[in-house]
Amino acid sequence: MMDNVSVITMFTLSGLSGTTNYRVLLFALTLLCYCVIWLVNLTIIVTVIVDKKLHEPMYIFLCNLCINGLYGTAGFYPKFLMDLLSTTHVISYAGCLLQGFVLHSSACADFSLLVLMAYDRYVAICRPLVYHTVMTKQRVCVFLFFAWLTPFSLLLLSTLTTVTSRLCSSHIPKIYCVNWLVARLACSTSMATVVVPAFNYTFYFGHCMFVCWSYIYMIKNCLKSKENRSKFMQTCVPHLFSLMVVLVSLLFDLLYMRFGSKELLQGVQNFMAMEFILVPPLVNPLIYGFKLTQIRNRVQHFLCSKKRFFGIMS
Repeated sequence: MMDNVSVITMFTLSGLSGTTNYRVLLFALTLLCYCVIWLVNLTIIVTVIVDKKLHEPMYIFLCNLCINGLYGTAGFYPKFLMDLLSTTHVISYAGCLLQGFVLHSSACADFSLLVLMAYDRYVAICRPLVYHTVMTKQRVCVFLFFAWLTPFSLLLLSTLTTVTSRLCSSHIPKIYCVNWLVARLACSTSMATVVVPAFNYTFYFGHCMFVCWSYIYMIKNCLKSKENRSKFMQTCVPHLFSLMVVLVSLLFDLLYMRFGSKELLQGVQNFMAMEFILVPPLVNPLIYGFKLTQIRNRVQHFLCSKKRFFGIMS
């Protein structure tokens, strides 16, 4: 791989350079983690799809949040697992852009879906009399369509601006590709590579502000009614906790990318880089599975029925 702009077709990833001695253990733990992520998210998805009583906006949005968790992790874990078993850690130019697109669009879709969930709870708690008029099936479908289309469109535009950049290096000091790092390899900075990411950051910061405002407004309203307080604790606390998990995880990664120190241990750097594709997909379904009564009861009923079935068979 030469640094000549016209011949860069592969990138090197240096994040795993210091893991030779414990690579097998790391592979086993990563594979176990990925299997657990699939298990907990798929449990929520199947539960919501199968149980018609859960075909309500709140649970439909939750189902999409879990689908997005599987989508985002699929952009990282298979490649990471292969790298752990390989002595060379490279990725093609197209593969790098695809991985960056998947990871970034998944993170943005998380915010879009959390906004929908916050809006749903706002209408349910603050405007309960018009809830079924506002949150119709058709409107929920439209909301979900734009919740997926918007991050995909914005990240596609960001990826296209990266494609048009001329690169002067092929080395990425991380365990996976992100468009921001690829853009830093460009020989020169264009207006598009600055404006588009800045717009995306501002746009999704607005999402965060909306969610925070909606919860502050709901808390003020819930203080006036014991019934609303109970409803808030039951359905809104998981949403709020999920938002905090996503924000903190992304903040770790963004702070590391902007201000990360090369003096940090490689393992610490890797954990900071992995946190937003490790913690939210694992924690979110567990939060909702334990906190939301209908989902918890449905899962428990399914497990008990399977236990009785195998007991009869034995």
